[in-house]
Amino acid sequence: MENARSDNAMIMFFNGAAVVVAYGMLGLSLWLSPDVPLSTKGFWGIGILMLTLALVNFVKYRFDDRLSEDRIMRLEAARNEKLLSDYVSSDKEI
Repeated sequence: MENARSDNAMIMFFNGAAVVVAYGMLGLSLWLSPDVPLSTKGFWGIGILMLTLALVNFVKYRFDDRLSEDRIMRLEAARNEKLLSDYVSSDKEI
């Protein structure tokens, strides 16, 4: 389990670094493009920021939904196990 967390942290760090590099390169290309007016650069920057926020929210809600489904499945499994154990123990009493 400890190794999986270490791998997950390394993968998240690598992906975070890639996002930072991508934003840096995108910002640099927008800043250095001579044919695009500053207002258009700002509009593109706001659009990129909004897209990023939407993607982060989408991933978060998908993750929360998956956790909720997993929690419900574990509760149902525990309930079924309890019902089975009660049934088996009542059978032995007869």
